[in-house]
Amino acid sequence: MRLHRLEVTAFGPFAGTVSVDFDRLSSAGLFLLSGATGAGKTSVLDAVCFALYGDVPGDRSTAKRLRADQAAPEAEPRVSLEATLSSRRFRIVRTPAWQRPKKRGSGTTTAQASVHVAERVGGEWVTLATRLDEAGLLISGLIGMNLTQFTQVAMLPQGRFQTFLRAKSEDRHRLLHQLFRTGRFEDVESWLRERRLSLRRATEAAHRTLADTVSRVSEAVVAPLPDGWDVSDLTEPASDDTLAAWAHDLVADTAERSRAATDELATATAAESRARADLGAGRALAERRDAVARAHAERVRLDEHEPEVVVVREELAAAARAAAVEPVHRLVTRASSARAAAHERLAGLEVEEDDRSRLVDEERTAVETEAAARAALPRERELASLAAEVDALSRRVVELDAEQVRTRAACEAADALVEVTAQVLEVERQVEAALTCTRLETELAAARAEHLDARELVAARRDDLFDVHRRRIEGMAAELAGALAVGGCCPVCGSEHHPARAVAAPGAPDESVEHLARQQLDDANLLEHAHASRVHDLTAQLTQARSRAGKHRSEDLREQLGALRVRSATLVAELGGAGDDVEALTARLATLDRDRAAAAERLLLTEQRHAEVAAELAELLLDTGADDLATLLARAQGQQRRARASLRALDEAEAAATAQREAAEAFEGALRAAGFAGEAAALGAVRTAQQIATLETAVREHERRVAAVASVLDAPGAQELLDVATPDLDALGAAHAAALDALASARSLSDRWARRAARLGELGTALDDALAAWRPLHADWRLTAELSAFCEGKAADNRLQMRLSAYVLAYRLSQVVAAANERLGRMSDSRYTLEHTGRAGAGETRGGLSLRVRDDWSGEARDPATLSGGETFVVSLALALGLADVITQEVGGADLDTLFVDEGFGSLDADTLDDVLDTLDSLRDGGRIVGVVSHVAEMRDRIPTQLVVTKARTGSTLAVHG
Repeated sequence: MRLHRLEVTAFGPFAGTVSVDFDRLSSAGLFLLSGATGAGKTSVLDAVCFALYGDVPGDRSTAKRLRADQAAPEAEPRVSLEATLSSRRFRIVRTPAWQRPKKRGSGTTTAQASVHVAERVGGEWVTLATRLDEAGLLISGLIGMNLTQFTQVAMLPQGRFQTFLRAKSEDRHRLLHQLFRTGRFEDVESWLRERRLSLRRATEAAHRTLADTVSRVSEAVVAPLPDGWDVSDLTEPASDDTLAAWAHDLVADTAERSRAATDELATATAAESRARADLGAGRALAERRDAVARAHAERVRLDEHEPEVVVVREELAAAARAAAVEPVHRLVTRASSARAAAHERLAGLEVEEDDRSRLVDEERTAVETEAAARAALPRERELASLAAEVDALSRRVVELDAEQVRTRAACEAADALVEVTAQVLEVERQVEAALTCTRLETELAAARAEHLDARELVAARRDDLFDVHRRRIEGMAAELAGALAVGGCCPVCGSEHHPARAVAAPGAPDESVEHLARQQLDDANLLEHAHASRVHDLTAQLTQARSRAGKHRSEDLREQLGALRVRSATLVAELGGAGDDVEALTARLATLDRDRAAAAERLLLTEQRHAEVAAELAELLLDTGADDLATLLARAQGQQRRARASLRALDEAEAAATAQREAAEAFEGALRAAGFAGEAAALGAVRTAQQIATLETAVREHERRVAAVASVLDAPGAQELLDVATPDLDALGAAHAAALDALASARSLSDRWARRAARLGELGTALDDALAAWRPLHADWRLTAELSAFCEGKAADNRLQMRLSAYVLAYRLSQVVAAANERLGRMSDSRYTLEHTGRAGAGETRGGLSLRVRDDWSGEARDPATLSGGETFVVSLALALGLADVITQEVGGADLDTLFVDEGFGSLDADTLDDVLDTLDSLRDGGRIVGVVSHVAEMRDRIPTQLVVTKARTGSTLAVHG
């Protein structure tokens, strides 16, 4: 990977647009990225990482504040990077998510992150990806590293490897796991752990099933558990043979007892059958003997009632003859009643039998009158409709006249309202401008006071900085003495011996105190500038507001505005719902004029038609005596009803007389045919249907009882039964009950042993299945548990208590240490050597990833925590470079032509700094570009080619020097 050009806009501390030409820096090979603290040196590296991966390294990623605070509100944060990846030229443009101003209205809205990846093909840029996920996969595949690996290989981070050097094994394990992708070995550990827990749960479940089956076998036969069986022992229960033999013995014993109970049941069943047969025979003999005795007694009673039955039979015969006469008698009665009713209706209608021709004439005349009246009904309805229309048209003409008056008045009021509304708007603007002047005058006075306070604070902070700088210069000898190392040369006199080092006075300031004072001065300057801008803005706003307010006083303006608003309200009230559109009101008035003329013309025509129809109806009612058609129609309909009713009454009277004669003749014939002497004899023999049914039931019951008695007494051997002794049914019943009790006991015993035998058969099969399921699970679980404990470093066989993933990472760490020692020897004059040990360090429970530093001058191996600041930086840098070499090999020898080393050089003496720079200079082999990030002044003298970051109130800028 080689960087060519970086362009940054509104990103980090860069408020505007800055660019870096890495091709220009590549000619030197080694260049310095310098600038004051907080200027944005690390932000340049963040911009490179963001362009490639869409994120920044380390803790800065969690802050989610990538956009420059000093940038203009509408400026879009943007990073553009041109780089060669896998021998292909790419341009990557990214924007983070940011809050942009809304295009309409106030406030902000979220602009989503975006990316555009293009490749240079044939002199033109060809787009390859515009989606975040596609771009991430493409670039990670081309580089061959994720963000964590990239920042450890191409951007050796500030202070990160000092932490890695002094970290505990567990912390070092987490970082190496991210870099070397040993997740598959941790997956093995996790899989074994989950497999062990899963198998243990399955084994426990199988053991519970086995224990439950053993308990159910024991409960089924109320037998004790087998020897050596412990329900709570998961690891070593009773042997398979013991459990199987115990269960098989119980099954055999239960089967034998079941067969014995079955034999007893067969014997009891036969005895019960014999006792039941004896009891049945005795009951049958007793029942037959009692039936013959009851039949003799019944025959005597039936012979006594025979004369009564003969009388009933004769009564039924007479009722059958009278049944043919009785309907004809009912006809005679109904005909007489109908004739009498017909004569009564004629009398009520005052009609005689010879009035038929008169009634026919009256009906015909009434029908003709009704027809004439019905034909004239539409004219009468038309007359009513015309009258209603005349009334409605009259009211419409009156309404249109009134509306014309109102509309003319509204036109005049609308013209006045338009003029008053314009005056109200103008005065309201002047009142608002006057109020704004008052508010701005108050705010301007407060802003001027705050600006004065800010200026005084700047002066005080400047005096504080001068005082701290003066006191630091006075104590500079003690500060230089604190940086001296044993055997190191004094930067003042050059001596390697320091017999009497200067000691700082109590409260003497150092570089950090001076830096804090300078930062406080910068903050005060920013605050003073903000207040000055505020005063300038308020002054400009006040000038504009006074020009809008004019020369009138606010009290006079309010009084004028009140009067105009009262006038406007009055005009609005006068307009009402008519509105204030003058053109619309004028058009409405013209429409009303046309509508009023049309309504008057329609009224005149309707009144003429009303007069014509009224004349026609008056002519029809002349000489009828009726006031209207409804009266005439009702009178004709009444005459028709009376004539028709009288004619129907005459017809009914004639028909009733004829029916009476015919019914009397039929009744005389029916009496003679039935053999009755007269009407009284026939009616006396009539019986109701219920009475006939009762008599017939009595006769049939008598005949049934006679037949039943005869069937019993005439049966063979009926007389001999009376001489046989009655059997003892109580004794026979007691014998049968005893046999039933014995049978029930035998059946219960047989069922109990049969169920127990069947249950034990099922449980025996279940026990065999439970043993077969538990045995392989138990063996698999024990093997998996032992292997899991070994891989997790918890087994006794794992002497170093080292996890599997730590073992793999220990091999990688040994490679890193070997690569680091190649450079550490040159940078420390062959004094220090890194050592990797598999034993646990101080305060650690597991080993595998511990580091020691061997001092060849003393021959002792030391903990990295005992190194001085400069020694720690040298060892950490060597470790970082070694790790970068190993990771590069891990990802397939990725081509990384650009490398950055971030900070830490200020802790080195001159000789060590020379050795470190020589080592970094050796990294340029093969055309690699190495960028050193530092603000140390001596570095600017040693590295002529520089990328300088300069900070300012409006944002940082970039420039290439040398």
